[in-house]
Amino acid sequence: MASKVIPWYKKKRVSQVKTDYAYHHTKHVVQQQTGSRKSSSKSVSQVQAQATEAMAEPAYTVPVFRQRSSEETEETEEYQRVTTNVGKGLAVIQEELHRMRIATKAQVESLEIQREVRGRMMRRGEMLDEIPKMPDFLVALRPHTVWEKTPVKLFCTVQGNPRPIVKWYKGGAPVDPLSVPGKYKIENKYGVHSLIISRCVVSDTAEYSAVATNQHGTATSKASVTVKRPSGAGASCQLGIVPHLTGIHPSKLEVSLLDRFSVSFGVEGGSISLVCTMVVVPDLPNIPPVAQWYRDDKLLKPSKLVEMAVGGSAARLTLPHLAKDDEGLYTLRIFTKDGTAEHSAYLFVSDATPSAAGAPGAPMSVKAYDINSDYVLVAWKPPNTVNEAPITGYFVDRRESGSETWVQCNDAPVKVCKYPVHGLSTGHSYHFRVRAVNSAGISRASRQSDKVTALDAAESERLQVIKIEGKYDIVIRDDDLEGYVTIPGEPTDVHASEIFKSYVVLSWKPPSPRGRAPLWYVIEKCIAGTGAWQRINSSVKLHSPRYPVFDLQDGQKYQFRVYSVNMHGSSEASAPSEPVQKVDQDGTELPVGVPSAPGQVVATRNTKSSVFVQWDSPKHMKSLMGYYIDGRVVGSKEWFPCNHKPFKRNRFVVHGLIPGETYVFRAQAANMFGLSEESQESSPIAVEPALATPSAPFGITMLSCDGASMTVAWKSPKHCGGSKVNAYYIDQRNADTLAWKEVNLVAVTERVCTVDGLTEGIFYEFKVQAGNMAGVGVPSAPSAPMKCEAWTMEEPGPAYDLSFSEVRGHSLVVLWKAPVYTGASAVSGYLVDMAKKGSSEFVTLNQEAVSHRYLQVSGLEEGETYVFRVRAVNANGVGKPSQVSEPVCARALPGTQEIVASVDGDTGDIFLSLEACEICETSKFVWSKNYKSIADCPRAEVTTKGRTSRMTFTHPDKDDLGKYSVVVTDTDGVSASHTLTEDALNTMLELSHAIRHPVIPLKHGLNYEILEKGHVRFWLQAVKLSPSVSYRFIVNDKEVTSGEGHKISHDVATGIIQMTVDLFTRANEGTYTVQIHDGKAKAQSSLVLVGDVFKAALKEAEFQRKEHIRKQGPHFSEYLYFTVTEDCTVLLACKVANVKKETTFHWYREEEEIVPETPPNVMSGACALPIPLFSRKDQGVFKATLSDDRGKDTSAFDISGQVFDDIINALAQNAGASASELVMQCTPEGIRLQCYMNYYTEEMKTVWKHKETKIASSEKMRIGGTAEMAWMQICDPSDKEKGHYSIEISDGVKTHSRTFDLSGQAYTDAYEEYLRLKAAAFAEKNRGRVVGGLPDVVTIMEHKSLSLTCTVWGEPTPEVTWFKNEQEVTSTEHTKVTFDGGKFSSLVINKVTPEDSGKYSINVRNKYGGEFVEITVSVYKHGEQIPEAKLGQAKMATPATTPVPPKSPALPSKTPTPTPSKSQTPAPPAKTPTPASTPAPSMKSQASTPASTPVPKSPTPTPKSPTPTPRGVKSPTPPRFMKSPTPPRK
Repeated sequence: MASKVIPWYKKKRVSQVKTDYAYHHTKHVVQQQTGSRKSSSKSVSQVQAQATEAMAEPAYTVPVFRQRSSEETEETEEYQRVTTNVGKGLAVIQEELHRMRIATKAQVESLEIQREVRGRMMRRGEMLDEIPKMPDFLVALRPHTVWEKTPVKLFCTVQGNPRPIVKWYKGGAPVDPLSVPGKYKIENKYGVHSLIISRCVVSDTAEYSAVATNQHGTATSKASVTVKRPSGAGASCQLGIVPHLTGIHPSKLEVSLLDRFSVSFGVEGGSISLVCTMVVVPDLPNIPPVAQWYRDDKLLKPSKLVEMAVGGSAARLTLPHLAKDDEGLYTLRIFTKDGTAEHSAYLFVSDATPSAAGAPGAPMSVKAYDINSDYVLVAWKPPNTVNEAPITGYFVDRRESGSETWVQCNDAPVKVCKYPVHGLSTGHSYHFRVRAVNSAGISRASRQSDKVTALDAAESERLQVIKIEGKYDIVIRDDDLEGYVTIPGEPTDVHASEIFKSYVVLSWKPPSPRGRAPLWYVIEKCIAGTGAWQRINSSVKLHSPRYPVFDLQDGQKYQFRVYSVNMHGSSEASAPSEPVQKVDQDGTELPVGVPSAPGQVVATRNTKSSVFVQWDSPKHMKSLMGYYIDGRVVGSKEWFPCNHKPFKRNRFVVHGLIPGETYVFRAQAANMFGLSEESQESSPIAVEPALATPSAPFGITMLSCDGASMTVAWKSPKHCGGSKVNAYYIDQRNADTLAWKEVNLVAVTERVCTVDGLTEGIFYEFKVQAGNMAGVGVPSAPSAPMKCEAWTMEEPGPAYDLSFSEVRGHSLVVLWKAPVYTGASAVSGYLVDMAKKGSSEFVTLNQEAVSHRYLQVSGLEEGETYVFRVRAVNANGVGKPSQVSEPVCARALPGTQEIVASVDGDTGDIFLSLEACEICETSKFVWSKNYKSIADCPRAEVTTKGRTSRMTFTHPDKDDLGKYSVVVTDTDGVSASHTLTEDALNTMLELSHAIRHPVIPLKHGLNYEILEKGHVRFWLQAVKLSPSVSYRFIVNDKEVTSGEGHKISHDVATGIIQMTVDLFTRANEGTYTVQIHDGKAKAQSSLVLVGDVFKAALKEAEFQRKEHIRKQGPHFSEYLYFTVTEDCTVLLACKVANVKKETTFHWYREEEEIVPETPPNVMSGACALPIPLFSRKDQGVFKATLSDDRGKDTSAFDISGQVFDDIINALAQNAGASASELVMQCTPEGIRLQCYMNYYTEEMKTVWKHKETKIASSEKMRIGGTAEMAWMQICDPSDKEKGHYSIEISDGVKTHSRTFDLSGQAYTDAYEEYLRLKAAAFAEKNRGRVVGGLPDVVTIMEHKSLSLTCTVWGEPTPEVTWFKNEQEVTSTEHTKVTFDGGKFSSLVINKVTPEDSGKYSINVRNKYGGEFVEITVSVYKHGEQIPEAKLGQAKMATPATTPVPPKSPALPSKTPTPTPSKSQTPAPPAKTPTPASTPAPSMKSQASTPASTPVPKSPTPTPKSPTPTPRGVKSPTPPRFMKSPTPPRK
């Protein structure tokens, strides 16, 4: 083999390169070993072997002779060839070698010259770089004129030594990109400085300048920017044209995402919006950026359930009707000129409140598959069940599009998450939904599926499309190719496409040929091997090649065959299917059943509110849909769902956890059969951020400089990386160089560092790295160049390290550190300035400087963001302001709590406590008093447990008054404060003393009560008693123990201690005391029971003793009381107890027994005595007695005084409620107003009023009433009685009023009626009449004398006429008629004969009228039986005698003398003259035997006409016994 000959100079160069690399590598290793921190080493520059490559000539290959071997046949052949020709070519080779040496020498010399030139040129550049040079603009700024809302870029190139620093100014004011985020962008790339202004507005029109500065001078370049507004946009367009902007494609826009949507949580039925703000350059209203939204990597499209909007510097996605289907990872993708900008976050959607407690959540992801003309297969995903009962099945509902009515498809719940819906109408569109069922109830319905149209899927397969010349399509149906087919072919490939325990779905291929007639199918089944076929769809006309079969028996195998049928007939049967058997949950034919449980679950830290959970897949997947993850707080038994939609991957981030809390997790696998068993729980994990290196510090500022050193400070990293930042490393560099130099090899723990060894007048830059237990983080951005120049000002330097505490909605506390440079005098105070974010207008919050280094700021707007700065003040003035603080939003953290000042209930310690709403593993509670740390203060002791920290005062007194605050480190600002005042401290000191020297609190002190049987109970109640309580009763300085006559006990549950005295007598008068000991606590309570108090207690005890004795026999459980019924009957009632059948009951009034109509029934438990028509006459003492062999009890009730008034008021209440309206009644005496009611008595408080004036009873106005009504009569009315009348009935509480208006036509009609009745009454009063004395029937024996005598009256004196059988009787010797004194009229018949029998009558009449009275006379012979009287009772007539006028009318009697009754003879009015005497009518007989038996009868006058009117008819006057309605006198 040939070897390559390398020239000597090339060998030397290679050796040099290797040596240089070794040197650099060794140096780097040494630096790593000696350094005290980990840092990225600088890569060593590789040495370029330029000279070697340039000097290299074509290498000469020298043959190498080696021993021949069988393995080197080719090399041997080469050797023979070379040895054969070497002699011939040796001369040629030598000549060529000589030529090449000469050429090589020339090339080497040329390369040496070039290398020398380059070296000298490099040294020249280094020499030029070392020459100081002031800044100079190689490319100056140029002016720009742009349209509004378009960007503009100003750029320039500047040189100088050292490298200049460029600052930008607008109109002389510095340009600050942080003041308006997204507005300005300052860049420095490859020596080109640029200022980019995005979305220019008219106010951006100004002169812009770039000022370059180094230590040798300053250079400035200026240019103007003019922003124009198009015409019609609010200002005139100065350029005269409007640029055509629509030609810009959205992908050419520059988009930067700002505020991004975070992990969100929603609830079913609610709504949510995901918003991401952005900066678009240029921002053109008519060309928004192209934004796409994805859910779980699937592109979303706008619909009723998804609303999208892009514009106004924001992209928004709104989900107006949330369902669990919406849960997932949402991604926003915006196309920019650099590609795409993306952001993703998870949306969780939890179950809404169930329709019934314990009901499951709603299913989700309802979709329809295998769509046919009358068949659809509906599938869905099962919900998660955490604490609910397992799901037992599902109901599937459908509705047609356009209808709101849902129809349930399955009668019994289906067990799996699939269901074949058949019986659809071809061409109709449907929606489907699903509801889950468990033992507690039915869930809410799922979101409805997309619209599905029932169409025959086989129709499209029967179409063929033929293209002609690539232009035209000809569609041919299979029907056209089949020819004329009547009977269809048989179906083929009959098989079971879905086999479950609940059902089997049969599928087959349509027949071919099919025919044009409409086709349907008939299915038959049989048990495999039997051949006994049965039709199974006899009632269903099946059009689809799918059919679900539900009624198959378990354990049987079936075969199926199908017929094709149309109007022409049926095909042959298809080939039978393979045997089909329903599968159980553990079947083997298909992968049925739920999956096995997932494997090991591992949870790791992620963020402060989330945990990363991962698990192993189940051993048996079984068509896995996804996983559900559940979580539980350690110590709690309640699990909660972490996701609500099956998640397909084996890892998941659980969000929304409580920072610092400890959780365990488990997973479940889900498929169409349900959920698997739960996996094993993960190990407990605390919610903490994952460990990482901290982010970069920021805000580097200079605090002091003395010309040789600079003191700088910086702010903590925004993210600590999950562990405490314990180290800072600072690098520095000269502003005009690129190389950084380490300042400290040993870590700095504070955020202040003094950098020594600097050169005065030089600009320096600094950067800082933070370190924690995970390592050293990224370095900060280089600080602004800082000039090392000694500070000699008399004012103080800037304060630094501004921080915030106790941030709330309207207040916060600003804290800072004192300036390092104090100036010519000590710092005496501080001024704090505040501005809203984005504003440069600072407002000084305190007009007078505060001496402490904190300030409470109030009056903030909630949700507004502010920035602050602090200026130190000394005797020489106000110093430089501090660096502006980080923006702070005036909004409290969620769950923020305040410090609680309280007293420990066990120890009595006074403490301040705070429960943090957020905490991490590295968090500490830092307590301060007046914002000065009290970590090692002997007056307080701080303890922390979990998220709660307590500061306990050791010896609290006035020295502990002040404002206490606590800050929780490594959180988002959890802090709080509390001002301890003197009043609050005194209150807590009192409570502390009470706890340390406890007194048993008493709910009730010692008291007594009288029990039944006359026992007296002394008791007290403590707030709380322990089982070890001890106590004693002391009565009159002597301890009383439980024994005879005394019973002492206590109840720990109620805290009651009691003593019962069985026999309470005069000896028990005195002082009672109870002393209690319960652990350390004591209590004592006393009761003085003497004098009147004791007498009252003794009297009550004796009464209760007697009551007990009384109740041993029959007794009144309720003593007598009264009630009033609806009909105004007064009932005296009572209730009795302990009675038996032998018990007797008696009523008494004024000691006289009352025997009621209905005997009292004591066994009913109640007795009552009715008193109808109650009035004053019923006053008195009523008594009821109850007695038997066991004893006697009495109840008395005195109806008088107030009791009587109460009864009357009760009657008045009933009567007033039932009172009718006033009615008018005319009488001969006047006009009467009447009010009807249930009951009326004059004892009621009744008032009549006329024109609101009370009426008193008089001759003019008479007031009275009956049991049914009250009336008031106006006698002899006149016009002055006109007006409004009312009656008022008062029941003591309410007044019932009824009215009547007696005026106008009502009065006129009433007055006319009164005059008419008055005249009629006068006529009736003065007409002729028979006052009395005549019988109705007279029976007399023959030959006796009959005398009919009566008294008549009338004014003027009436005329009297007698009639016999309607013929006037004249006076004869046999019949004698007399009329004496105008008052007495007689008809005497001497020696009567049978011919004298007949009807006799008398007619008495004057000008006012008269009366006609009839008498029947019967004459019988001696020895005959006396005939019976036909009218009235016959009475024997007395012999006629000479009439003797009696003094007064005789009363009716049972004697034979026919004397009329008093009722038959109305007494004449008092004003009417009455006869002085009235002779008694008599009947005489000349015989000595009883002559006659007269029958009394009312006189019946007849007119004088020959034919008298019937008996009892009076003409022309009213009937005899009709009286005028004249009220009786009172």
